[in-house]
Amino acid sequence: MQGTTQHYRAIWLSDIHLGYRDCKAEFLLDFLAKTTCDNLFLVGDVVDLWAMKRQLFWPSSHQQVLDALLEKSRQGCNVIYVPGNHDESMRSYHGSVFQGVECHREYTYESLAYGKLLMLHGDEFDGAVKCGRLHHWVGDKGYDLLLFINRWVNRGRAWFGFSYWSAAAYLKKKVKKAEAAIKRFEDAAIREAKRRGVDGVVCGHIHSANMRYEDGTLYLNDGDWVESCTAAVEHVSGEIELLHWSNTQKQIDQLRPELTVVTGRAA
Repeated sequence: MQGTTQHYRAIWLSDIHLGYRDCKAEFLLDFLAKTTCDNLFLVGDVVDLWAMKRQLFWPSSHQQVLDALLEKSRQGCNVIYVPGNHDESMRSYHGSVFQGVECHREYTYESLAYGKLLMLHGDEFDGAVKCGRLHHWVGDKGYDLLLFINRWVNRGRAWFGFSYWSAAAYLKKKVKKAEAAIKRFEDAAIREAKRRGVDGVVCGHIHSANMRYEDGTLYLNDGDWVESCTAAVEHVSGEIELLHWSNTQKQIDQLRPELTVVTGRAA
């Protein structure tokens, strides 16, 4: 894709965490420069206000990401922003428009092949994971450790000329309790879609990109730009796909076959 621009009917991004030192802003800038779309959905945690309260961190690359997102709107793209828990103060601006970007507490999108998709950040399903305060605290500390490991592993890989690899995502998959919690989260999201009478749900929050099509209901988690650098896209044909985007096109091509691709609704 180097040197070309790919157009999509829709792009979903979430958990960018601008203002947080582990945000992979450079990879996202490359993605935004090489893609266009009719609809851009920002599904929460775009700016990490929690992290910025602890320590102000705003490098030029983070401002460039924000500028690039606003530029999409100026170019005529329909940009919808659904705030998450790390930027939850923006939820009070439901129904407002900022520089062409619409802010909604949640949003329903009519996809080409899957019908109505409910978009919300996903912290609404935290209760399904059933973690007490102690477990949340341990989880936060453990996650910080994962990102610390991820940071230093990739510094080492860069030193030896290797491309980016998400050590954090790999280690999470090896922890059975983490896998079980993610499964409970996904099940809760699917139940909510069925309860609302929509055809699917799109969310982020748990930093675990995945697609499931279960009993006529689509679950789509577009992942994050802290660990895995993933986005969900809807092609003009209606096909929905998860893309991994890091520092080499070769790696993207290698990873694509490993990601779930759903090409049409079940009859």
